[in-house]
Amino acid sequence: MNESIKWIDVEYNKVYQEELRGLTRRREHDKTLTIKELQGILDSLYIIDGNDQDGRGPLGDTTISAQIAAYEHFIHQWLAEDTKSYSK
Repeated sequence: MNESIKWIDVEYNKVYQEELRGLTRRREHDKTLTIKELQGILDSLYIIDGNDQDGRGPLGDTTISAQIAAYEHFIHQWLAEDTKSYSK
């Protein structure tokens, strides 16, 4: 991989993992948290991603992409857990 862009992958992974840790902690400690609430935040992130009129630059683009991916993954995992629970 080209060294000049390797930092993008490093930053993406860092933000993604931090976001997942934060979401996990929030779910553990906030019993009122719902998938619907997280989906609302994700929808807002999609809007922020699309509102890039002035240009965020590579760091901003990387950060928002990692946040979106983390929310998508977390919501998907939570829904999969719920599906398993209902099928038992």
